Amino acid sequence: MIVGNGVAGITAARYIRKLSNKNITVISAESKYFYSRTALMYIYMGVMKLKDIKPYEDWFWEKNRINIINEYVQRIDVNNNQLILSSGINLFYDKLVIATGSKSNKFGWKGQDYAGVQGLYSLQDLDLMEQNTKNISRAVIVGGGLIGIEMAEMLSSRNIPVTFLVREKSYWNNILPEEESQMINKHIREHGIDLRLGAELKEIIANDSGKVKAVITGKDEMIECGFVGLTAGVSPNIDLLKDTPVETGRGVLVNDYLETNIPGIYSAGDCAEIKSEIPGGKNRVEQLWYTGRMHGEIVAKNICGKRIKYDRGILFNSAKFLDIEYQTYGMVNLNIPGEKIIYWESKDSKRAIRIVYTNESVMGFNLMGIRYRQAVCEKWIMEKRTVEYVLSHLSEANFDPEFFKQFEKEVIDLYNNQNPGKMIMLQKRKSGLFSKAV
Repeated sequence: MIVGNGVAGITAARYIRKLSNKNITVISAESKYFYSRTALMYIYMGVMKLKDIKPYEDWFWEKNRINIINEYVQRIDVNNNQLILSSGINLFYDKLVIATGSKSNKFGWKGQDYAGVQGLYSLQDLDLMEQNTKNISRAVIVGGGLIGIEMAEMLSSRNIPVTFLVREKSYWNNILPEEESQMINKHIREHGIDLRLGAELKEIIANDSGKVKAVITGKDEMIECGFVGLTAGVSPNIDLLKDTPVETGRGVLVNDYLETNIPGIYSAGDCAEIKSEIPGGKNRVEQLWYTGRMHGEIVAKNICGKRIKYDRGILFNSAKFLDIEYQTYGMVNLNIPGEKIIYWESKDSKRAIRIVYTNESVMGFNLMGIRYRQAVCEKWIMEKRTVEYVLSHLSEANFDPEFFKQFEKEVIDLYNNQNPGKMIMLQKRKSGLFSKAV
């Protein structure tokens, strides 16, 4: 049994089927069929429909003997290996995978449960947002993460004015280095979004019918609005386990095999919290699409007898800040002793390249508005290549189409100016740009 039909749960189901003839049941109250959660915004923007974001045709599940139940799991009876559904049906399981994903954070703001106030995570949230944003004159978004900027883009696509309250002094500055964060601040404002930095939500005010009409900021400023988006992050959705002996912390506590403390019960995806094997080490909750997919594969192999530890490998992520694409590979924003940085930014502040390195090797890349090949960047990091080697082969990583402008020369010129004793030259050949260290 798999509870949750996001990328972790569905990947587990697919791999269990590849590896065995076990009976597989996936249960989810959110939707009958798996869909790409990251594409929800495009339905609201009118670019796609639900059928367009389903990676598999509806017949796929029956053909692959994966039973789908579109229902809410009300309770887990661990002692008797049963799931109790909202309909009253009891289902027995031999192995259970908890893949219930995340839920939008609420921090006890006064008025956070008024009509017109919501987060954005599920298909139901999207439907609610469709209703809540009809005929409104302004929206306020609270929280400066990736969901916040997605929601701002969604609302802007319908010409709804947006005020964006970000508690931090700069957008997403707990993840982005200062230069990239400042670049996105500027970019958000260039798109007509009213970005307010260092601004906190104090209270939400409703009209007589209980519908939001304004917010009060921490500076006691009132902003009239008809919709409030709560996008101050997400947290593991583990309410289902609160009356069970399954150990939880921030999420469902699992070891490196994604096993819980209860034999036969596993957890994967956003809701899992991987315990550190190092005494005093920090547990990990990994709320990324690709880690969810990896979790699902590892769980499936362990259920099917191919016992294997989960290893995330080199960290990577990608996102989109309005029309600036972002990629990151390796370790970037650590500020550790001996760390050195090459940071190049285009004059129009629409593209940037950051390479973080030590005297020994390159540690990570940040890319804004420029695409580099993940496999190449990861290979350099794993092989502990020096910065001179990486720069001299930089064009091998470039993933932009050939008619796009290339920026390897600018990056190398910057490095040469900063390090006159280690000159790197860039030459042209018919096959394209390549670099040669001399």
